[in-house]
Amino acid sequence: MLLEVIATTLKEAIDIESSGADRIELVTGIKEGGLTPSIGLIEKIVNSVKIPVMVMVRPHSKSFVYDNNDLEVIIEDIKRIRLTNAYGIVFGALTKDNQIDEEVLKKVIDAKGNLSLTFHRAIDRSRDLIESMNILKNYDIDRILTSAGSDSVVDSIELLSQMNEIAIKNDIILLAGSGLNITNIKDFVTKANVSEVHFGSGVKFDNNNFKEIDSEKIKVVKEIIKWRKK
Repeated sequence: MLLEVIATTLKEAIDIESSGADRIELVTGIKEGGLTPSIGLIEKIVNSVKIPVMVMVRPHSKSFVYDNNDLEVIIEDIKRIRLTNAYGIVFGALTKDNQIDEEVLKKVIDAKGNLSLTFHRAIDRSRDLIESMNILKNYDIDRILTSAGSDSVVDSIELLSQMNEIAIKNDIILLAGSGLNITNIKDFVTKANVSEVHFGSGVKFDNNNFKEIDSEKIKVVKEIIKWRKK
């Protein structure tokens, strides 16, 4: 089982790697749920760590609905990210009626080149998660980050399992995140048939997004999940 951890600073990224995590999701604006980080931060981090770095592409926190002006910014950010050593991007878009915005998604996929693509938790705001999975399976998406529509993924294991069945059949990885911590991760991985988990505040001191990475928590999580690693 693979562990991805959110980083918002260079120090966090270095601490995440040294603690044994497998991948970084790089964001800024953690209070807003994650926004596109500066190109300076991206370049510094991808040149300072060896583990893969997935970069959030989200131009604002108003919603996951993007107009043509937003799309221009999104595509320009992706072009610049492609010039770095980033492993991939994290992106999601919805229409005004909370369906997957396929037109925007197609343009992002066209722009991303060889970058890996994670469709993020915008899916959790969509009107029907199974419907959304059946749409996303048709696109060049490597993984989907989801809490299965709940504030905490531990509360939606049954729906998560249904989503994962679709993902597995279509060679997509379901990345389970939101609400995971060192007290519930063992029970979660016992019940949920997923191969990757995503942590944010759950590996920070006091489970607080605005505090530093707690290396011991990452080590505990890795120890718990290693028996599931393929």
